Amino acid sequence: EVQLQASGGGLVQAGGSLRLSCTASEFTFEGYVITWFRQAPGKEREGVSSINNSGGSTYYANSVKGRFTISSDNAKNTVYLQMNSLKPEDTAVYYCAAEFYMPTWDLPTGWDNSGEYDNWGQGTQVTVSS
Repeated sequence: EVQLQASGGGLVQAGGSLRLSCTASEFTFEGYVITWFRQAPGKEREGVSSINNSGGSTYYANSVKGRFTISSDNAKNTVYLQMNSLKPEDTAVYYCAAEFYMPTWDLPTGWDNSGEYDNWGQGTQVTVSS
């Protein structure tokens, strides 16, 4: 079982920035799709951003395009989510998830399908105050 650790959450004012980190123990991210999801109280879990370490492709939810950036540091086996210009509506618990990439996976349309991922981190709280 893949062990994922999400960190970097916190309390920030609107307009501020945070950087989330997702690290893995006992396996390498090479060949995996790493995706950040979030879930706000009373709302369904939604995909935020994804990176395919098999080719470097990245994907973003429309609500975060231009504000969030996902990146991968293979030497540190860590995926980052840089979040700028944060808004109160970004408040949620953020989870990272990982799944091995297979060519049959239509990532452009399916990266944010939580059912595709078997490996999840524990979540980190992001709170943006107005």
